[in-house]
Amino acid sequence: MTGPPGVGKSTLTSALIRAYRRENLSVGVIAVDPSSRRTGGALLGDRTRIEVDPEDEGVFVRSMAARDHLGGLAALTTAATVLMRAAFDRVIVETVGVGQSETDIERLGDTVLLCIQPGSGDTLQFMKAGIAEIPDVAVVTKGDLGVLADRAVADLRSAVMMGPQAASGWSAPIVRTAAGGDGKVDALTEAIERHRRWLDAEGRLQARRHAQASSWLREAIREQHGRMGLRRAESTKGALALASDESPFARLAELEIKRVLSIYY
Repeated sequence: MTGPPGVGKSTLTSALIRAYRRENLSVGVIAVDPSSRRTGGALLGDRTRIEVDPEDEGVFVRSMAARDHLGGLAALTTAATVLMRAAFDRVIVETVGVGQSETDIERLGDTVLLCIQPGSGDTLQFMKAGIAEIPDVAVVTKGDLGVLADRAVADLRSAVMMGPQAASGWSAPIVRTAAGGDGKVDALTEAIERHRRWLDAEGRLQARRHAQASSWLREAIREQHGRMGLRRAESTKGALALASDESPFARLAELEIKRVLSIYY
């Protein structure tokens, strides 16, 4: 789940948690908070804004500080998400409030939700930056604002029609939500499930996760060793070629061990 600051991501996350718990589905949540550039600290306040029953063992919320990691996520978000997938029926990742370039969530989520609020002008900004190209489901929060909400829906529909998802055969639905009343997210949960069923067909989900794993491996090498390190890995036959069921974390560890051994031996 991504979108600008103040759009209502935490409120929407709370509503989704309640909806999934009514279906007796366990939910894991990763809430990424921005870090101060000056002190390096983070308030980790998203966890306090997400409403959960503290006695409910079927819900787990983990806050993460973005630190100096760009893209809307924290450095460990991918690893934590993969771990949570094995433990929970549904995993929700709430990114840092995005500006015009934070699209890392595309390389992590099975279903990417882009949240827009009416009357903010965000839709045009995202169209210019390409962020409107990444959602699998687009959400207009505060969808009870009448004409403003109608305009936001129309703008979003125009934006996502130009995205790559349309060429893949999936047309991202535009869903309205509004605060107050859990029934307001029924259409959203149905849109998410429809996308999941579409992914399950013809091996799309496995292909998507494999592409994300390969992308994560390349980015991890680039972050740790720079562009030259990535070029060396690319020039080594098979170094970045992942099998469909191979873990990118294990491959990165293997490459690091080989690098250390080549230095000392």
